Amino acid sequence: MSKVVEAAVAALDPKAKGFDGTAKFVIEGEGAVYIDANGARAGDDEAEVTLTASRETFEGLLSGEVNPTMAFMTGKLTVDGSMGTAMKLGALLS
Repeated sequence: MSKVVEAAVAALDPKAKGFDGTAKFVIEGEGAVYIDANGARAGDDEAEVTLTASRETFEGLLSGEVNPTMAFMTGKLTVDGSMGTAMKLGALLS
């Protein structure tokens, strides 16, 4: 597991506990973070929504420097699957 994925799991796990749905963040060149009601963990399991971004974009999303909606609109963040679940995930990040 890459240090980027480890840091993402550590940052997202407390916020993700009780998340209503399943989501996966694919960080290009680094790996994937899976989120469900149990929290966040490294994993590439099937999810309701998969979000894909570069490491820089993902780190910006976590820090709050990158707005998830703007990242999506400018093509820096791709969403595959349930847009409703993606919106819940966006609320979790803010």
